[in-house]
Amino acid sequence: MKNSPQIKICGLTNVDEALGCADLGANAIGLVFYPRSPRNVTEDQAKEISTALPIDVKTVGVFVDETFSNIMRKAEHCRLDAVQLHGQESSGLVSKLRDENLIVIKGLFMKRSPFLEDAAKYDASAFLVECGKGTLPGGNAMSWNWEEAKDFGEKYPFILAGGLSPDNVSRAIRESMPDAVDVSSGVESAPGRKDIHEAEAFVNAVLECDLSKKIRKIF
Repeated sequence: MKNSPQIKICGLTNVDEALGCADLGANAIGLVFYPRSPRNVTEDQAKEISTALPIDVKTVGVFVDETFSNIMRKAEHCRLDAVQLHGQESSGLVSKLRDENLIVIKGLFMKRSPFLEDAAKYDASAFLVECGKGTLPGGNAMSWNWEEAKDFGEKYPFILAGGLSPDNVSRAIRESMPDAVDVSSGVESAPGRKDIHEAEAFVNAVLECDLSKKIRKIF
């Protein structure tokens, strides 16, 4: 059995595509709660997706600078297993959410704050690492020097993101040695619409990877 990173496919907006990604082998499905994102979902959309997924596929709500009460309301209504914080959230908020028995993923960036060096401030379950350039808080479909995250991964469990696609994910994994990978636009036919064939190619490429490290389970 290969020692492959876990797989999160983010920015799902409908049940059929979410189930398709789960059937392919995704460990987690990301649901974006950020109005400026073309992948933003309503609470009802998110709940429909989360309740349809198999119990072993985690649902991750993606938030940017939301309050504790708003995050918890959505987490409870939409039956989220995890939250991903992609803004300037405080260490206190991360700890409060951990106390609610949620998986808490904090976004860190190479090119903007919070930086990778800030990881020790947060009691997060894991970190999502990407470049941090572009107009939106996410990866903005930009590839970067993934090898820069390798040393970080020797200390912390992390998810690699930013510009990943079926064509480059194997190289990105070899260079950074992540515990998980996160893809969104790299498997899309249009913003928020996943191409199931591209998703299948991505999942298969990840599952072919066999890392020389023990994968820390995040999802």
